[in-house]
Amino acid sequence: MSKALPSLNGLRAFEAAARHLNFTRAAEELNVTQAAVSHQIKGLEERLGQPLFRRLNRKLLLTDAGQTLLAPMSQALGLMVEAVASIEGDDAAGMLTVSTLGSIAANWLVPRLGRFRASHPDIEVRIAISDDLVDFSEGGVDVALRYGMGDYPGLRVVPMMTEDLFPVCSPGMLEGGPPLNEPADLRHYTLFHDNMSEGWPEWFAAAGVSGGEFTHAPVFPHFHLVVRSAIIGDGVGLGRSQLVADDLASGRLVKPFEISVPSSWAYYIVSAPGYANRPKVKAFREWALEQAKNNSEN
Repeated sequence: MSKALPSLNGLRAFEAAARHLNFTRAAEELNVTQAAVSHQIKGLEERLGQPLFRRLNRKLLLTDAGQTLLAPMSQALGLMVEAVASIEGDDAAGMLTVSTLGSIAANWLVPRLGRFRASHPDIEVRIAISDDLVDFSEGGVDVALRYGMGDYPGLRVVPMMTEDLFPVCSPGMLEGGPPLNEPADLRHYTLFHDNMSEGWPEWFAAAGVSGGEFTHAPVFPHFHLVVRSAIIGDGVGLGRSQLVADDLASGRLVKPFEISVPSSWAYYIVSAPGYANRPKVKAFREWALEQAKNNSEN
């Protein structure tokens, strides 16, 4: 006789039918048809070379072979269910490594992490700061927040939020410096922005003024430096709506003009396809999407 185990589907069908002593109830439990249960058990009986049930006047009874098989099979399937539940439970807790840009971490993610911990106390978030795209094949990162065009081949990419560009400055500078009544008044201030592809030229074009005469400071490598310089009053920064929302709400920054330019870039939640529905990753993705929705509504 072959040492290979019989079909797992056949063994599951037998165990359910043996417990209920009823093929119909077994089919309902397994979410299959009664015919499928009968077929699987018939195949198992052929594989074992002997019957497992006696069918007497619409009554189902176990044979001696069926009685011998039932107890260890129920125990084995129970252990399998417990093992899978244990693995799923472990994956719903513990460390979750999120890779993202420093600016996203500093100006969006970190200020909100307390809310995530409150709703998911069993998940510990580790933030990995990187300007490079994640190679998920190397391991170590569960999910990434990225800013770009959303072109990440071979990965699960979920759009999170879009944004607009507009000038921001400290309220103190606006009160004590030259007036900013119209875009052309920016010539009195030092202007700075980050090193992303879109910047002041796009905003000036939308405002209908030439930016050639304005004083530009060195370009910052990270947006949170733009925010910091604007808050301390070094000049006027080109703000990104999602990353300055908290500073505008708190009054640390103000918008001198209502003119804004929609960015062609956006924020995305990125993960390896095989990891996208792991409990920890799914919990973080759903939470991040909810936070992004709230950010856009406020």
